[in-house]
Amino acid sequence: MSSKEVKTALKNARDAIRNKEYKEALKHCKTVLKQEKNNYNAWVFIGVAAAELEQPDQAQGAYKKAAELEPDQLLAWQGLASLYEKCNHINAKDDLPGVYQKLLDLYESVDKQKWCDVCKKLVDLYHQEKKHIEVARAWHKLIKTRKEEGADNEELFQLWRKLTHLLAESTEEQNNETQQSLLTAFENALDLTEKVPSDELQVLYRQFIQCLSKFPHETARLKKACEGMINLYPTEQYPLEVLCLHLIESGCLTDEAQQYYCRLVEMDSRSGPGLIGLGLKASHDRKYEDAVKSLAEGLKESPLCTIGWYHLAEAQVKMHKPKEAILSCNQALKKIDDLGVSAGSLHQKNRCLHLKAEALIKLSDYEASKEALQVLDQVSDANNVPGLLVLRSLAYLNKGLLDDATKIMEDLLSSYPDLASVHALQAWIHFTQKDYLLAEKCFQRALEKDPEVAEYHYHLGVTYWSMGEETRKDKTKAFTHFLKAARLDTYMGKVFCYLGHYYRDVVGDKNRARGCYRKAFELDDTDAESGAAAVDLSVELEEMETALAILTAVTQKASAGTAKWAWLRRGLYYLKAGQHSQAVADLQAALRADPKDFNCWESLGEAYLSRGGYTTALKSFIRASELNPESTYSVFKVAAIQQILGKYKEAVSQYQLIIQKNEDYVPALKGLGECHLSMAQAALADYLDGKAVDYVEKALEYFTWALQHRADMSCLWKLLGDACTSLYAVSPAKVNVNVSGILLGQKEGKQVLKKNELLHLGGRCYGRALQLMSTSSTWCDLGINYYRQAQQLAETGSHTDDLKELLEKSLHCLKKAIRLDSNNHLYWNALGVVTCCDGVRNYALAQHCFIKSIQSEHINAVAWTNLGVLYLANENIEQAHEAFKVAQSLEPSYLMCWIGQALIAEAVGSYDTMDLFRHTTELRMHTEGAIGYAYWVCTTLQDKSNRDTELYRYNILQMNAIPAAQVVLSKYTERLQDYAPAFSMLGYLNEHLLLKKEAAHAYQRAILLLQNTEDQGTYNATVRNYGRVLCSIGEYDKAIQAFKSTSLGELEDIIGLALALFMKGLYKESGQAYERALSLVESEQDRAHILTALAITEYKQGKMDVAKTLLFKCSILKEPTAESLQALCALGLAMQDVTLSKAALNELLKHIRQKDNEYQRCLLTSAVYGLQGHSVAVQRQAAKAVHSNPADPALWSLLSRVTVQYAQRNAKGGAIAGHVAHILDSNHGKALLYTAVNQLSMGSSLTDDAKNIALKTIQKAAFLSPGDPAVWAGLMAACYADDKLALVSNAQPKRMDLYLALLSAISASLKENAFPEKYKQSLEKWSLSQTVSGLLETGRTSEAEALCAKNLKSNPDQPAVILLLRQVQCQPLLESQKPLSDAVLEELQKAVLSNSTSAPAWQWLAHVYQSQGMMGAAEMCYRKSLQVASQQGSWSGKLSSLLRLALLALEVCMANISSDHWPSLVKEATTEALKLCFCPLAVLVQALLQFNCKMGARETRRLLERVVYQPGYPKSIVSTARWYLLRHLHAKNDDELIDVLVKNAQTHGDIRALELNQKLSSQ
Repeated sequence: MSSKEVKTALKNARDAIRNKEYKEALKHCKTVLKQEKNNYNAWVFIGVAAAELEQPDQAQGAYKKAAELEPDQLLAWQGLASLYEKCNHINAKDDLPGVYQKLLDLYESVDKQKWCDVCKKLVDLYHQEKKHIEVARAWHKLIKTRKEEGADNEELFQLWRKLTHLLAESTEEQNNETQQSLLTAFENALDLTEKVPSDELQVLYRQFIQCLSKFPHETARLKKACEGMINLYPTEQYPLEVLCLHLIESGCLTDEAQQYYCRLVEMDSRSGPGLIGLGLKASHDRKYEDAVKSLAEGLKESPLCTIGWYHLAEAQVKMHKPKEAILSCNQALKKIDDLGVSAGSLHQKNRCLHLKAEALIKLSDYEASKEALQVLDQVSDANNVPGLLVLRSLAYLNKGLLDDATKIMEDLLSSYPDLASVHALQAWIHFTQKDYLLAEKCFQRALEKDPEVAEYHYHLGVTYWSMGEETRKDKTKAFTHFLKAARLDTYMGKVFCYLGHYYRDVVGDKNRARGCYRKAFELDDTDAESGAAAVDLSVELEEMETALAILTAVTQKASAGTAKWAWLRRGLYYLKAGQHSQAVADLQAALRADPKDFNCWESLGEAYLSRGGYTTALKSFIRASELNPESTYSVFKVAAIQQILGKYKEAVSQYQLIIQKNEDYVPALKGLGECHLSMAQAALADYLDGKAVDYVEKALEYFTWALQHRADMSCLWKLLGDACTSLYAVSPAKVNVNVSGILLGQKEGKQVLKKNELLHLGGRCYGRALQLMSTSSTWCDLGINYYRQAQQLAETGSHTDDLKELLEKSLHCLKKAIRLDSNNHLYWNALGVVTCCDGVRNYALAQHCFIKSIQSEHINAVAWTNLGVLYLANENIEQAHEAFKVAQSLEPSYLMCWIGQALIAEAVGSYDTMDLFRHTTELRMHTEGAIGYAYWVCTTLQDKSNRDTELYRYNILQMNAIPAAQVVLSKYTERLQDYAPAFSMLGYLNEHLLLKKEAAHAYQRAILLLQNTEDQGTYNATVRNYGRVLCSIGEYDKAIQAFKSTSLGELEDIIGLALALFMKGLYKESGQAYERALSLVESEQDRAHILTALAITEYKQGKMDVAKTLLFKCSILKEPTAESLQALCALGLAMQDVTLSKAALNELLKHIRQKDNEYQRCLLTSAVYGLQGHSVAVQRQAAKAVHSNPADPALWSLLSRVTVQYAQRNAKGGAIAGHVAHILDSNHGKALLYTAVNQLSMGSSLTDDAKNIALKTIQKAAFLSPGDPAVWAGLMAACYADDKLALVSNAQPKRMDLYLALLSAISASLKENAFPEKYKQSLEKWSLSQTVSGLLETGRTSEAEALCAKNLKSNPDQPAVILLLRQVQCQPLLESQKPLSDAVLEELQKAVLSNSTSAPAWQWLAHVYQSQGMMGAAEMCYRKSLQVASQQGSWSGKLSSLLRLALLALEVCMANISSDHWPSLVKEATTEALKLCFCPLAVLVQALLQFNCKMGARETRRLLERVVYQPGYPKSIVSTARWYLLRHLHAKNDDELIDVLVKNAQTHGDIRALELNQKLSSQ
């Protein structure tokens, strides 16, 4: 190709590129390159086309090839630069700077503008790659070039400004050249600006200063820049702040620096740098208070200033505030750590650590010293700095590590013998060892080296203060050094504290001492000793406001749990000032500071007590006594508060603790006496007179004990008088009090005083109290005592002259009390009461006294009541009613006014009388209220005509009147024992409550009181009541004697005697008495009752026909009684005369209402049905009664009883009925017995859950009714069932040894209680049979035989026992499986024939025949047992006979004996059994018969599956059916059903079936 063709091809390539036909261009270029490989333009065009076609590698290669060919040509470099700028090629950023540099070289002489553009691109590239030095150099060239080309100042300013922006980032990472370039850029930019304030210039200055502040070495430039900006902007804070911070960091404290600080603070009073600077200056000038204040405020605004925190901590150390200094050091260290470690910061850190260690050591406690050692370990090169070594030694000294401290001290002495701190350290060690002389010498040497250290002077003063006796007396040396220390260090509070000690203890100048203490406390508000001393001295000087101001200032600043001393003292101040709530709050705060200070607890208790918080006060004093058990005061206050709260027994225990430690502590003795006196008064209020007498005796003992130590205390004598007088209301017979002979003028011993003597002693004690201190209250008490003595004489009815004298004395004393205090309403009231009594009867004066009492105290229910009684005594009922009404309105709970209203109601015949008397008994016990209420209750009860009235139901039933009246009347008779009607009423009420023995005792007391009375009718009525109650409690002899003590002229007496004779068993004499009564009877109803009773006596004598005749006489009366008809029906039942009993029952049902005597009616009806043999009707009758009366537990119990007796198939329902009866009446033991028997009947003891419900139920019944022999018999049956179940399950019986014990229990119960003879015989027979069966089942044959022989020995004619004996004797023969001889069989047959009416006997004989292979004979015996059970109507007997017969026939069938008789017998017996009830065993027997006859038949599988899978079958029966079903399925090879059956066996744990399956599967 020629050169022309090459040019043409290049032209075509250029055109193709213009037309964006880049592939065509590539073709043309390749054509050129084939001819000229080094064609520059072709390679350039290829680069352009490849770049446009997004082929950067090809483009890069083409451009580089072109550049290599002609390196001075621009096109290739321009293309390469453009390619690198567009693409993200891996080498682009690395190669692009070189390309730009080449372009700069090429443009430098050709095109300055393009050179500048490329230069800017190069700078941007360097800036992106953070090549700051290249940025600076390139930009400097750009500025130089522009300056040469004549650029104006504005352009140059913008270029320098741009450079500052480019280099301002990451100045810390730049080298010195770059930094200098940056600073030069700022300076040049500032030089190019006009010095006219503008926002842009301000920003530039700020940025320049910010940049300079990052370079610590540019101090001059920074200062110049700040001053320049300050000159331009005098109100701008920023340059001043930066300048001040710089001065702070540099530690500059010149006057010029202070001017800057002041100027900044003037501009902004909260400026952090300015305040910090001022603080540093103040600290340098030793103005530490100003320094701390300024630094603390400054650091709030500038918390990052490490120097500020350090100097704050330093000032705080100088001011002896180590805790605050530690916090400041921690802040400084935290800031240093945040800034990172450098040479300067390391130095600062060491200084802060040093200062922190010094502050920690000043705290002088173990933990702080431990932390100080840790801090010192962080200081670099700490072991070579003597000051730090001294601190380490002091830390060891504070920790108690004396050896370590001494070692450091010795090393320092050898290395630095001229260092004062080392000698001071040696002195401290000696001081710690209490070697004060050596400590003195060492401190003196330290002061010789450095006499201006206040600490040394202080410790030397302390050393002198702590030295021997002589130095202690003369504190001048100590005082001298304390003064020097105070002059050298005015912030050392502990020095002023010692100066205060000196002025207070040595000089005795309390004012100066207080001033020193206040100064010490002002310097160190944590110094509790100084603060407490200042407050205490202020209190002593009676400057309470000063003391309170100090305490208030402390408590306001104190945090929770601190400043205990201040809280305690202010609390005591408030307590003394009577501000109890504030006292409580302050004392609580004191306790938060020290919860174990018993003094605080005692003070808090006093505060609570002062404001009436007895419970909280009690808790406080209890806590104080726990903390300090030796504090008698705390225990005493506990007892005193318990006494106030009425917890007298607890108070007595506390007082006793004090007496045990200090026998002569009179307050405790007095408290003991007061507690016992209070308990006596409480007992008197509850009418517990015996207790009251005992308490008074104890009170007198303690008061006498106290008087032996302090006979001059009037209060003790008065309390003695109170104790003696308190028993005025007690019966004289009960008052026999042992009194110390000291009170009676004897030297020793005790004497028993009667009531009158005790009252007389009380008057003497009041007189002694008056001799010691004459008070109106004591005069009043003495007057009341004389009045009580007069009352006692009036009750005895003797010594009339003495009575008048006592009343005159009483009036004199009460008038004396009124003269001393005429405004006391109690005294007027007492005088009124005395003037009302029989010996005075001055009613006018009494009225005057009561009115005066009311005038003295308007809310005075007592005086109004007494006024009402006065009016009532004078028969002024209306006025009395008004007085009582006012008393009620004033105090509704006051008892006496209600009694007065009740007496008025009784006098006017109001219906509210009983209700009023009842209300009095509810308020409180009082004899008048009690006797009144009891009288009205008894009167209401005796009136039988009102039983259906609403008034009776409310007053008696709803208000529970009988027990309420009985309680209050019991208390009445306890207090007043000479009022016979009260005892008669009490006996009557006790009878209603079925308290028969108590009733008999009450009647007996009434008889004793009525023996000498002329009212013979009342006496006879009381004796009659007494005899009736005696008869009801079984004391028949006493009852007969009581009735015979009367004249027997009244019908009630004769009937009572007859009943007593009957109950005694004297039936003939009883009948004679009833016949005598018939001659006196008047009414038809009474005649019927007596004839009925006479018939019962005849029945008891065996005269059935006579009894029937008498009862027939009753029935033909015009109005026959229900009792006679019941007796006639019962007689018919006893004689088993269906006609008679049914006729009597029908007649009875005509004369009684449905709801009356429902239980007796149901019982008789059921018994008649039972006699007729209608078993189903018996149960239905009981069920009807229950349905009509579902809340009657007796009917439910009867239903349970008849169910198990007549309808055993419904035993489950019978068990439920018994359970309901027990729920309705939990004390109904029979209900549980019937429940258990029903559970046994339905097989509850054999249930799958193995919980033995019946046994548990009968155990509960035995617990409720241990005297019932039937319960023990039931327990024996349950135990037998449990043992039988154990034997069936191949387990050991659990109760083998119980049978004989239970038999003994049954026999004992039968002997202890009176039961019908037939019942006894039946129960004894059954229990013997059950015991023998149990012994046989458990293998104790010899014991069973001995028991039968013993029973026959006492009574040979017992066929049943003989049969039992034969059964026992035959048992070993049957177990031996040897054939029995004919003689033996004949003997057994005879024994059974002698008990031919016993179905179990025939069953046992059948079992014997069956064991001998005599199947026919066995069948006949089973049929005989079935016949006997059917005749007796025994459902269980029939069922057991049928099942045994079916099992006998099945056994023959299983033996494969060909006969149609036995299979048909199986079907017949099981069918009949299933007619009686659902019987699982019968169903199983039918299935087994089918299995035996047709093993593979479908019917066989159906019958067996019915037993296995249907619910309701016992576990043992299901297991047997499962065993046979498995055999059937294996015979049929039905694998699917076999798997189902095996899973069922696994579910129910049937191991026997699973083993059979394995055996059959392996065959």
